[in-house]
Amino acid sequence: MRVVDEPIRLDDDIIQDPHALYRALREEGPVRPAIMPRGLRVWMVSGYAEAKALLADPRLSKDANRAQELFQARLTATGGTAGTGEPDTLLRHHMLNTDPPDHTRLRKLVNKAFTARTVARLRPRIEQITDELLDEMATRDRADLLDAFAYPLPITVICELLGIPEAERGEFREWSNTLLNSGPQENFHDAARSMAAYLTALVDAKRTAPTQDLLSDLVHVSDEGDQLSPEELVAMAFLLLVAGHETTVNLIGNSVLALLRHPDQLAALRADPSLLPGAIEEFLRFEGPINIATLRFTAEPVPVGDVEIPADEFVLISLVGANRDGARFPDPDRLDVTRPAGGHLAFGHGIHYCVGAPLARLEAEVALGRLLDRFPAIGLDGEPGELRWRESTLVHGLDRLPVVLG
Repeated sequence: MRVVDEPIRLDDDIIQDPHALYRALREEGPVRPAIMPRGLRVWMVSGYAEAKALLADPRLSKDANRAQELFQARLTATGGTAGTGEPDTLLRHHMLNTDPPDHTRLRKLVNKAFTARTVARLRPRIEQITDELLDEMATRDRADLLDAFAYPLPITVICELLGIPEAERGEFREWSNTLLNSGPQENFHDAARSMAAYLTALVDAKRTAPTQDLLSDLVHVSDEGDQLSPEELVAMAFLLLVAGHETTVNLIGNSVLALLRHPDQLAALRADPSLLPGAIEEFLRFEGPINIATLRFTAEPVPVGDVEIPADEFVLISLVGANRDGARFPDPDRLDVTRPAGGHLAFGHGIHYCVGAPLARLEAEVALGRLLDRFPAIGLDGEPGELRWRESTLVHGLDRLPVVLG
């Protein structure tokens, strides 16, 4: 096995232009050691075949307790401190951070809420919310598309699904941004504490006074005698709330940016709106909403290409990198809304495939179709080079997307 010693540093330049890094990495080989923004040493995987295989490889674990032990050991070895506390732990123990059989049990309890048939019933309400937001945007000449449209649509939908009152949704975006940020974390624990306290109180309220919503169902569901513990309920609510809006926010924003940067593809989509479902798959491939899949670690040595990753090593699998791999997608850096759909890894692969994928696809289809129909002259407000990507190695989304509505 080849030994790879020199790690790359995942700094802001890489966050702002990840595709350049992944192209270079794929030329060198499918795996490379890297240093995270907060100093954690990991192994980065950017090739499609290797990413797809590892996403479904049971030798890569997501057990939160063991991951925290490894993380603490790394920090101790380098003289650092984790600084994690009870709120962080409470939010961390959800199904994305578990292995079978716990993951199987947790996933089974939420799968029914996100089937394609169940999600399809939400279309009328999603269309109504979309039209209301577009009506408000139409009163202005310019807008930040994220603030005015891409964020409020999915956060409204997921909060209504979970039964979160409208008056209590205001701070979720700030908490979510802080918790997903890869940079300095001065406010991380305050955000985690606030989110955990709010969701704990919400779960307690659903237990004593259930309403017609998904969170109440999860509090009271019993599947073959199984129920979620109080801690699991808070963590599940956190996962559904954050993942339930972050993916769609960035999918909508990234898709609009891609179209505005490629006017020929925008024209093709306007000329044939029936291309939209397939185009959404291309947007997911071309500029997906998740950069790097959530953290895994090796439970035993794992060969990747001609490199062997030792046991107890953290592994980052780049979905954005895999989806631009020319060995899988011809001319991968070209946006093509007529490209045959399918095969991308934007929603992951294997047992941790995104449970909310049907909802994200539906929201994007409604949002993009109606936005482009309502504003035929929409364009970027400013130079593309002025746009900034969020300081996160997990999510791949813009800080702002200023547009002229025409």
